[in-house]
Amino acid sequence: MTGLPDPPDRPGDPSADPHAGPSADPPADPSAGPHAGPSREDPGPHAAPGLRAYGPPPVGASAGPAPAGPSAGPPLAGPSLRLSPRVLLTEPIRTLPSLLLPLTGVLFLGGFSSGSFGWAAFGLVGSVLYAVVRWATFTYQVIGDRLELTRALIGRSVRTIPLERIRGVDVSSPPLHRLLGLAVLRIDTGAGGSKQEGELDGVTLVEAERLKAALLWHARARAARRAGARGTVAAHGDGPPGAAVTVPAGPFPGTPEPAGPSPAAAVPPVRHRTGETLPERVLFVVPRRWLAYGPLSGSYLLTPFAFVAGAAGLAFQWGSELRIDGRIVVGAGEWLWGHPLLLGGALVVLVLAMPVLGAAMYAVFNWDFTLRARDGYLVAERGLLTRRSVSLERRRVRGFELVEGLAERWAGVARAWAIVTGLGDSGTRGQLLSVIPRRAALDVVREAVGPILTGLRPHPPVARRRRLFRAVFPWLVAAACAAVAARSWPPLWWAVAAALVLAVLGVPLGLDRYRSLGHTHEGGRLSVRSGSLRRSQVVIEERAVVGWTLRQTWFQRRAGVLTVVAGVGAGSGGYAAIDVGEAQGVAFAAEVTPAWLAPFTEDAPPS
Repeated sequence: MTGLPDPPDRPGDPSADPHAGPSADPPADPSAGPHAGPSREDPGPHAAPGLRAYGPPPVGASAGPAPAGPSAGPPLAGPSLRLSPRVLLTEPIRTLPSLLLPLTGVLFLGGFSSGSFGWAAFGLVGSVLYAVVRWATFTYQVIGDRLELTRALIGRSVRTIPLERIRGVDVSSPPLHRLLGLAVLRIDTGAGGSKQEGELDGVTLVEAERLKAALLWHARARAARRAGARGTVAAHGDGPPGAAVTVPAGPFPGTPEPAGPSPAAAVPPVRHRTGETLPERVLFVVPRRWLAYGPLSGSYLLTPFAFVAGAAGLAFQWGSELRIDGRIVVGAGEWLWGHPLLLGGALVVLVLAMPVLGAAMYAVFNWDFTLRARDGYLVAERGLLTRRSVSLERRRVRGFELVEGLAERWAGVARAWAIVTGLGDSGTRGQLLSVIPRRAALDVVREAVGPILTGLRPHPPVARRRRLFRAVFPWLVAAACAAVAARSWPPLWWAVAAALVLAVLGVPLGLDRYRSLGHTHEGGRLSVRSGSLRRSQVVIEERAVVGWTLRQTWFQRRAGVLTVVAGVGAGSGGYAAIDVGEAQGVAFAAEVTPAWLAPFTEDAPPS
């Protein structure tokens, strides 16, 4: 693909080494912390042929101004490329599960005769021919400043993706793809919600990594040139087009420094040019022994029960095809229900298997979780069977979310997500860190995005009463209803006892929920925290706020509190400070965006 030309080289930085020639590598990134890794090397002469033309420029090159005027000529167009022919081996295997049911039906209806086998073979050959046609009619091509995905057989369908709109490129390798050296490349422009804008399913691993680096680099470079034409810089900071930009490595880029000493003040700034390819840095690699923390999140603990439910579902779904009478499955369940000792033993086995199978499934999805900083992007890679790589553009990162479940807080571990504008499926693609010790998570997040805010402001005591009421009262109502019903059916007294136990446990839960409440605003950033079983603290940039919602229910009005929701064009779209005082909530919103709230406050000066 030759449609992405390398920008012109710039002279070597004289501040790096006075004896270095024009081809010398730039100095190491001064912001590299203790987790920094080696720089990415040039692919060298053994790189795949024909790929260097559209790859990112050598280290030290910069994105110069785009050519303008009549001399610029027509947009450069690279050749139309196809997916790897090896993808033809994966398509029939992937379609086999959908063909298994009809092919089995054909064999049963034909009595396993030679004719039925012939029709089944015809169906398999047809699926292979269909895969060949889909491969032969799909091409991708870079033309000027856009990527085109074309499928043409009888009709012609062209999907155009502007390079400057590309916000992320994900590379994943399912097990069958990894055996064949293939990968799936997905392109996200932020316009398709949870669905990626384009997909190349079946490129080689070398092509996927090179195309990913090229698309991400040229997306930034073209955005920088376009911003330079308007007299601005499409990176953090201000200055003329192509000028050196100072990017703070500690606080969020583009925000003013907080007053007084800051924990990020000791981190030196990083100077680079807009669109420049910087050395890759490994921010953190999760040690494999920390995979044992995975079940503490609770997401994978129900894996044994999910396996049992899936097996039962398959038995009912495929029972008729495999000549298994559904009454046999129902009878087996009734027999097990009639033997409580065996049923209890099976439940005990499933409960004991929860942490083991949960840890195994967690390791499959989060094996060798690695976070890198590469060319203005945060790249998270993980997975054992299916290896997935997700790129997050750093200039679109607006903050982060630190999540701690109840068991995770007891063990001192946490998870982290990035809050990124225009990111589809942010719950999965935005994850910065898997479950690791909280201290290590804060260190990595501080280096990758920014430090966490401490000194949260407490909420009024009425919020504590509301938390206790919501945690205890529903179980008291359930206990009362169960006691009334137990007069007619005595076995329900165990439900009364269970509801009373849960009501007692609601007292410490409500107190913990109140202690988790908090909010603050400092140094151009704001933070809100809430939750107990899943405590979440969000830190976002002040500039990310696009609006406010002050919500107050009838019960909140009687208590004199309200919920303040900061509308953000990233992440979940809004983050709430729950049950703050009425004056406190209005003052919080006015402190973050004083000009917005001034017309609505009573003491606002007349305009």
